[in-house]
Amino acid sequence: MKRIALAALLATLAPIAAVSAPGTTGHSHETFTAGEPGDPKKPARVVPITMKEEDGKMLFIPDKVEVKKGEQIRFVLRNNGELAHEFMLASKAENDKHAELMQKYPDMEHDDPNGKTLQTKKSTDLVWKFTKAGEFEFACLIPGHREAGMHGKVIVK
Repeated sequence: MKRIALAALLATLAPIAAVSAPGTTGHSHETFTAGEPGDPKKPARVVPITMKEEDGKMLFIPDKVEVKKGEQIRFVLRNNGELAHEFMLASKAENDKHAELMQKYPDMEHDDPNGKTLQTKKSTDLVWKFTKAGEFEFACLIPGHREAGMHGKVIVK
């Protein structure tokens, strides 16, 4: 029975892994809705993002970032909250799909080019190059967190 459950889980996650795997490792067929993984060896504008809970809400501070098309950003993510949080960068539609999957597998953790899970009082970086103009979303897709206000937007001009 455990093998069947594991096989079902792996079959469900395989499409996500294919979409989420780094594009910088020679997998040129992989696409991301919000641009592409950045090159940590190249200059980037640093944008600190704090995650926390406050007054019954879950927040990203800031919850809005403006960038220029082609700009590379180093998001410095810090979880100052008392709960685990994540930062998933994609289109709102892609995050909606991923949120549905997170409802089925709420303990899923991320260490992807466009998303990171952070335990409490931890920090990490995410380097991203915004190659597409438009509005994109960053959100915590742990069940209940996005609904409690934990989402923001990146506007690429």
